[in-house]
Amino acid sequence: MNHRLFSKDFTLVVIGQIISLFGNAALRFALPLYLLNLTGSSALYGTVMACAFIPSILLSPVGGIVADRVNKRNVMVALDFFTAAVILTFFLLMEGGNIVVLLTVTLMLLYGIAGAYQPSVQASIPALVEQGNLMAANSIINTISSFASLSGPVLGGILYSAYGIKLVLLVCMVCFVLSAVMEIFIKIPFLKPASDGRIWKIVKADFTESIRFIRQDKPVIGKVLLVVCGINLFLSAMIIVALPYLVTEVFDLGALEANRLYGYAQGALAAGGLTGGIGAGIFAGRLSIQKAGNLIIASAACVFPAAFVLILSSSGIVNYIVLTACCFIIMVFSTVFSVQMISFVQAETPQNLIGKVIAVALTFSMCAQPFGNALYGVLFEICRGFEYAVVLFSGAVSLLIAMSARRVFRRFAEYDSLV
Repeated sequence: MNHRLFSKDFTLVVIGQIISLFGNAALRFALPLYLLNLTGSSALYGTVMACAFIPSILLSPVGGIVADRVNKRNVMVALDFFTAAVILTFFLLMEGGNIVVLLTVTLMLLYGIAGAYQPSVQASIPALVEQGNLMAANSIINTISSFASLSGPVLGGILYSAYGIKLVLLVCMVCFVLSAVMEIFIKIPFLKPASDGRIWKIVKADFTESIRFIRQDKPVIGKVLLVVCGINLFLSAMIIVALPYLVTEVFDLGALEANRLYGYAQGALAAGGLTGGIGAGIFAGRLSIQKAGNLIIASAACVFPAAFVLILSSSGIVNYIVLTACCFIIMVFSTVFSVQMISFVQAETPQNLIGKVIAVALTFSMCAQPFGNALYGVLFEICRGFEYAVVLFSGAVSLLIAMSARRVFRRFAEYDSLV
């Protein structure tokens, strides 16, 4: 166990994450926007994004099992190279065939890879830093993710508006190749567990063990997951669908300008995540699990100004500014909450279970996302001209969930700071 936070190996993980997450952010911005520009349909957009999340949900547990049984470095290297291959395949095939089907399959593969990839990254952190540095390390990784998400959509929006989707694909492919090469030089402590070689028996046993740990040994983790599922269903999914749809199809900002402004809005989301990640690191010693519910309440409350402006103003640019500002603030609070929760799970889970438990946590927390994406895609389609009603619905339900969550968190046993 390394006693310094920025050891050589943790630094390489950070640098590799900077490169790959930049490519990931630009790609996740450009491909769905390309689909929305081609079709103009929020229902189709929401359905495709729902389908894209399904492989991520299914493969997260597999990624957790693999993270505990295979060297995490090798998992990250292999998946980054595979991601580059998927991008190259899409690039070569996009001129012919059904572009909607090709986009759907490509997004499903990319989200599936991400679902299998993240447990290895999260599980590697406790192996590279001591427990006292967990909150700080998670804050750094989250900050890196937010910084990449800030620069990725902004630069991706500029490249996409000026040069089209092909240049974005090439840039992202190079990012994943560079990340894979960087990760080859990481050394992560690894002790291969005993195995009888029967893969399905191993998968079943590992998955059962992680579920038993959450249900019986640490039911508090299960309560956290239920709260996250509710917020993902009614708040996160609304933002994912509403932001591109409202900015590019409703606010009447002009096609090229709307794409660029959407890139800036995505950058504002990432800037909120960056601010929240830095804040989580700075105030790590003051964050109490019992007050975590207040962060979700603050996030839900920020939805209402965006809804009210949609009702009161017919100006596209005014609606855009208020919506973007609200999303920034939502991301600040939700990122602090996310860092706090992942650090809590890491600290409460034994080292031999951490990959599997994090994978199960990610799986359950993401389960609501595809349903939410499909739901809001249909709702925005039905409520054309009355989009504020959908936003108000999201804010009201999210606030009810947040109020219930605050009562749940207040009953948690006192959880000391991780630093």
